[in-house]
Amino acid sequence: MAKCILVVDDDAMNLKRTKMVLDKNYDVVLAESGEEALEKLESEKIDLVLLDIAMPGMNGMETFEHMKGHYDDIPVIFLTASGYEDDVMNAIKLGAVNYLKKPYFPQDLLKRVAKEFEK
Repeated sequence: MAKCILVVDDDAMNLKRTKMVLDKNYDVVLAESGEEALEKLESEKIDLVLLDIAMPGMNGMETFEHMKGHYDDIPVIFLTASGYEDDVMNAIKLGAVNYLKKPYFPQDLLKRVAKEFEK
């Protein structure tokens, strides 16, 4: 059975692009907001989350905070277009396993995801 990845991003093009990259090897579930991501986590069996930091409403950091204590066994890789190292460092301190700066190369995304599933 294929691993299931939840991709959370408020940009529809980013969601579409990421799904295209991952679709060959994984089941992909999409969410356009932090709130929607939390709903998907409740209703689906998710093995890994790719989480955008900068989103309107509940941003990635807030979404990650809400996940803590409920979904600690699900690795989170942050996706960020932000050049702010503070965001990335805070995410890692909170327990994110990795991050990827947007725009990213498809092979970089696939490598990061595969690395997490090898653990």
